[in-house]
Amino acid sequence: MKVSEGRVGRVFVIRLEDGDPMPECIERFAEQQGISVGQAILVGGIGGGQVVVGPRRSDEMPPEPMLVPVDGAHEVAGVGVLAPDQSGKPVLHIHASLGRSGNALTGCLRPGVTTWLVGEVILYEILGAAAERIKDDASGFTLLQPKPA
Repeated sequence: MKVSEGRVGRVFVIRLEDGDPMPECIERFAEQQGISVGQAILVGGIGGGQVVVGPRRSDEMPPEPMLVPVDGAHEVAGVGVLAPDQSGKPVLHIHASLGRSGNALTGCLRPGVTTWLVGEVILYEILGAAAERIKDDASGFTLLQPKPA
């Protein structure tokens, strides 16, 4: 396990509007506000895009992601971790559960997922925590690497 300790800094209450792209709009906001590390909580609606629902085969590296399209408006509740990539750009890794008409879909929201009508986000800035997203050659994923302060 790798750990970095921090403390809560600013807290932002954000309203996403119909068609806002996730996670890009939160990443852009974080960059504009100078937020490096943080946590995002999302509730509202998702209207389109794709969700990664796991690797096609668990024993294969790098894994081939299974993508499921979001077909129509879905209710959403999600949580994510914001941390910079190696260039310093904030990257939001967010998983969410989406529901529509008694059916549930849970996975990683990919770029291009759009808000339906409204999305409400609480973004917590974490100060003093050192972390970076670094590409892992085996998996191909950009993984969170906390660093001791």
